[in-house]
Amino acid sequence: MDFRTRSNRRDLLKAGAALTATASGLGLGTGLAQDQSEKTGVDPDQWTPEYIREIAGTYEPDTAADVAAVTQLDHEGKFDLWYVGPDQATPQIQIDKEAEFWAAWSETYPNIPMEDGDNVLNIGYNDLLDKVRTAATGSAAPNVARMPILWGVEFAARGQLQELNLEDFGFSEEDFWPGALKSCRWQDRLYGIPTNNETMAFIWNAKMFEEAGLDPDTPPATWDDVVEFSRAIKEATGKAGYGLVARVNAGNTPFRFMPMLWAYGSGALDEAEENPTYETVMINNEGGIAALQACYDMYVRDQSVPASALTNTQTENGDLFIAGEVAMMISHPSEYASLRDKAANAEGADKELADEIVSNVRYGLIPEGPVRRAVVFGGSNIHIFNDDIVSNEGDIDAMRAFMAFHCGPEWSTKMAWTGSNPGHIRGFETPAMAERLEQIPFLDVTTSMLPYGVPFPVIPEATQIMNEIVPNMLQNALTETMSVEEAANRAAEEIEAVRGGGF
Repeated sequence: MDFRTRSNRRDLLKAGAALTATASGLGLGTGLAQDQSEKTGVDPDQWTPEYIREIAGTYEPDTAADVAAVTQLDHEGKFDLWYVGPDQATPQIQIDKEAEFWAAWSETYPNIPMEDGDNVLNIGYNDLLDKVRTAATGSAAPNVARMPILWGVEFAARGQLQELNLEDFGFSEEDFWPGALKSCRWQDRLYGIPTNNETMAFIWNAKMFEEAGLDPDTPPATWDDVVEFSRAIKEATGKAGYGLVARVNAGNTPFRFMPMLWAYGSGALDEAEENPTYETVMINNEGGIAALQACYDMYVRDQSVPASALTNTQTENGDLFIAGEVAMMISHPSEYASLRDKAANAEGADKELADEIVSNVRYGLIPEGPVRRAVVFGGSNIHIFNDDIVSNEGDIDAMRAFMAFHCGPEWSTKMAWTGSNPGHIRGFETPAMAERLEQIPFLDVTTSMLPYGVPFPVIPEATQIMNEIVPNMLQNALTETMSVEEAANRAAEEIEAVRGGGF
């Protein structure tokens, strides 16, 4: 396929985007995107915004009764928990829900104490993986860890996680998306339970679009359009068009670059293909080089993305967006709540600008490429580490109680309040989901990306590939240390090398 001659297709996609771009008019029926339902289990014909709103509030969970069937409510026990929780960038409403969660836990299981700084550690996203690796190597792992969806298979492959049976927690396979459960499996054995599943969306500043002569209500339909829009915004306003993220060893990078890579018909391996084997390296195919070239064009040729993209995470991108320095980015529905919080805390002229930007925020589907529309099928899973590598002996019934409580319909929904979707499918039916849909603008847009989700490769080397090799490829190309093709070929060689394993 010639990636340079797609004007007719782009016109069709733009027409479709006009119908699907905003929360009020979003639909999934363009028929132009290849959905990933075989991998995720999310049927695009069923899981529409209309259907989600229809079922929300139709089921009232009784969490105490559900978890009592797993572990008696008067049970006494203790265990250690590490997880990624709220930080300084977390919207206040999510912090409040976190507090409600711990209060409800204490009321339900008063004899299983969970005390912050004692047996519960909230560790930053970019720090947790290395801390868990080090702790597990030194037989000082926590009993339980809630980790991003990409990480668990590495520890399972090392024999460091306990095999789990969903029935022991009061669950069945039908309670979770097949794609989510797949991320918890290694060699056909289950080592974790999904807590939440997330898909992101495309966000833009409508006023900056207008200033650049672009339709404020129509986002770029394709990734080629993103390049063009970014350049137009830079030329018209002097501001960055697109919030590129290329930082090494930060999960923000693969979550934003892989949808682009997949859209062009590539992948680190064959994870986006119909029947992935995780044995074929695709990152340097024609599509992979085209995706990397698009990033190069924005960063080097057009200089239409932040110069700090090499070190930025989404936190910095969000700061640039609310300051009117970036017009487009990819993020969660929680980004809107975060932007509102930042605007509320601003003063003087900064507040006036921030309020204007919040009023001009728009969300839409992530753009398509020549092959598909794609987004990372992400989220988190919760795991139990083997007794021989933990620092403190934990009570297994207490752990099961906590995981049943956390992963059930009620709290998998509330704990995903601003930024994700419940891991338990019945969470979509709860009153909390109905409240979220009314309270959180653009939630239906990000949820509607679920049918386009692509799970990361379920192999132990996936974390190294996504957090190191892929960002290093970007860095090599964007700093012009290597040509685009050389950078892609180097990444392919490195992926081939690490696939040797050592696990």
